[in-house]
Amino acid sequence: MIRKAVIPAAGMGTRFLPFAKAQPKEMLPIVDQPVIQYVVEEAVEAGITDILIIIGRGKRAIEEHFDRNFELEAGLEAKGRTEELEAIRRVSNLADIHFIWQKELNGLGDAVRHARHHVNNEPFLLLLGDTLIQSPTSLCRRLMEVYERYGESVVALEAVDPAKVGLYGVIQGRSIGDGLHLVEDLVEKPPPGEAPSNLAIASRYVLSPRIFDYLERTPRGKGNEIQLTDAMRLMVRDVAIYGVTLDGRRHDIGNKLDFLKTNVLYGLRREDLSVEFRAFLADVIRDAGTPAH
Repeated sequence: MIRKAVIPAAGMGTRFLPFAKAQPKEMLPIVDQPVIQYVVEEAVEAGITDILIIIGRGKRAIEEHFDRNFELEAGLEAKGRTEELEAIRRVSNLADIHFIWQKELNGLGDAVRHARHHVNNEPFLLLLGDTLIQSPTSLCRRLMEVYERYGESVVALEAVDPAKVGLYGVIQGRSIGDGLHLVEDLVEKPPPGEAPSNLAIASRYVLSPRIFDYLERTPRGKGNEIQLTDAMRLMVRDVAIYGVTLDGRRHDIGNKLDFLKTNVLYGLRREDLSVEFRAFLADVIRDAGTPAH
């Protein structure tokens, strides 16, 4: 049974400067809660009770978000603001959340390598901290079910625009039915036209603990960083890796346009906001189409 999750959240967030100069990009708000909270809730929904978040310099706000704030709680309680009080208490009780520091930013593979002792030779769920998934069924739970069936690592896959494959790790593989693929090779950020497919790794994984042995053997790759995709490429030569096609939508919050789109989509889902927000958007669209005088 998979009990632990790892969430890398140490990256610099340079695409969100100047905001990310002093605030983690994972703390960007989607409506009224930060991205990282949605990611943690996704893991908890899949049945995870133990979460390790890998942070770096300037990421202290993530730790504070999941800690209790007794002064704030006392103030809310004194004012009778029970709804807000319950909301912030729930955040600190979502799961057993631990933190470890990646002192040097040497890539996703290096960040994952920092989780070795916490994982303690168990398979684990890996969720990237700046990506949200909307799916009618829990993608993480599907990945966990495939791992439990085959006993080997599993990645989430998304069909992307072939012109954009250079932004992702991409697989070569074959379908074995019901949205499941057997992975034969992986390539990190291949140039368009050279990619083996348009099936990109969609920021969610269940990994066997043997990944750590391959990470130790992985040389620096794209960007002079240790790439998780390169380690998995070594691993797939020895053992099977499976892929599960995403039934839903992935939101890359590290991308400014996706960040704006995601706020709109999540805002429209909110019962307390959707009616007025939908009317506002309709007015904006109408006014945008009105010729200027």
